[in-house]
Amino acid sequence: MAKTASLNIRIDPEIKLNAERLFSQFGITITEAINIFLHRALIEGGLPFEVKQPRYNAETEAAIQEARDIIAGKIKVKSYGNIAEMNADIDAQEDEE
Repeated sequence: MAKTASLNIRIDPEIKLNAERLFSQFGITITEAINIFLHRALIEGGLPFEVKQPRYNAETEAAIQEARDIIAGKIKVKSYGNIAEMNADIDAQEDEE
């Protein structure tokens, strides 16, 4: 029998459980799935899938850009000392409408 080496990884318990359920449907364990992944990575000479930035719809892209602009100080936003101040401002805006 071939020698084996141990690999210890930390993973979210829910991800592990879901992966175990998924791979059991194929009749394999997580260990076997990881071995398949590693063998495939060696064959491919890299990750065995394409790695991309996530793509979002135009509305989400605009919201992400707005958040970046706020963080960068390009867009000034209101701030409040507490929730009561914020609620008072919202109420005042509604009264204006």
